[in-house]
Amino acid sequence: MAMVSMSKPSFSQQPLPHDLAGTSTSRGRDLVFIVNPRGANGRTGREWKKLLPYLRFRLGTHCNISESLTSGPSHAIDITREAIREGADAVVAVGGDGTLHEVVNGFFWGGKPVSKHDSKVPGTTSLGLIPLGTGSDFARTFGWSNDPVDAIERIVKGSTSRIDVGVITKEGADSHYFINVADIHLSAKAGYHASKYKRFGNLCYVIGALQAFFGHHNQDLRIRINDGEWELYPKVTALCVGNAQFFGGGMRITPNAHPSSGNFEVVTLQDFKWHDFILKLHRLYNGTHLSINNVLSRSAFSIEVEEVMGSDSVFVQSDGEYLGFLPRKFAILPSVISMIC
Repeated sequence: MAMVSMSKPSFSQQPLPHDLAGTSTSRGRDLVFIVNPRGANGRTGREWKKLLPYLRFRLGTHCNISESLTSGPSHAIDITREAIREGADAVVAVGGDGTLHEVVNGFFWGGKPVSKHDSKVPGTTSLGLIPLGTGSDFARTFGWSNDPVDAIERIVKGSTSRIDVGVITKEGADSHYFINVADIHLSAKAGYHASKYKRFGNLCYVIGALQAFFGHHNQDLRIRINDGEWELYPKVTALCVGNAQFFGGGMRITPNAHPSSGNFEVVTLQDFKWHDFILKLHRLYNGTHLSINNVLSRSAFSIEVEEVMGSDSVFVQSDGEYLGFLPRKFAILPSVISMIC
């Protein structure tokens, strides 16, 4: 979308929103916008520059707006943590799912939610999103459009809802958090390769999938749901842990998931061949694949997954970010973040 052609009234004609025009509060809302200027092959930075004057106008003089541009991987995590400690009312991710992923991880430190410097009570800073990235899959679960002006209107309104976040743990490693979908094996391998081709837009997911198929072998996995008994899942092609519904540029892989449900949807694809994906790809995108043979869907608040052979060859990713290999445990943190929606 080209920001110069926004179909909105001119600034001189548009009144301030009612909740920002009043003077009943002694201070404005402190909003921190974290922008990845290199996102979507530089498109995020260009569109943000065009969007910023409109954003400042809509939020008026009763909001304190801070703009933070990321300089590299994990920078958004550090910015978010500092913003929360300094008492920001909201931290808004501007970009794609990768930027949102880092901002979500910035809400936590040492396995606990970050709190303000002068408070031991976490959860007072809200999370916001202006989707300007390649995939923007998380926004699809809420039915949000790719129009950033709509996202600004949500921020102006300021309504919030508590949402769940997933946490991924491995013995001897730091906890890792995700808001959208974590996945294992073929889909994670495809995402790993796709990340190298972001300059091609959504085509990167197709390229990544083609590369992942070369040399792929379905794997036997051991899985434990909700701290129950270990089960053997033979010939697993991919396993997806959904806090939300979409990944891979619009594939509705966990169609029953929602970030306010208190549970994951765990979808397992078993013994898929390359031709199965060609013939059934449309069902993976429209979310009707759960009735296909060798596709299993379960609801869970925790799931542990490990390889039977322990060969360190099964990829793991979350929100499109590569994490390494199995084993891993995935657990839900219900209603842990307040999100502007």
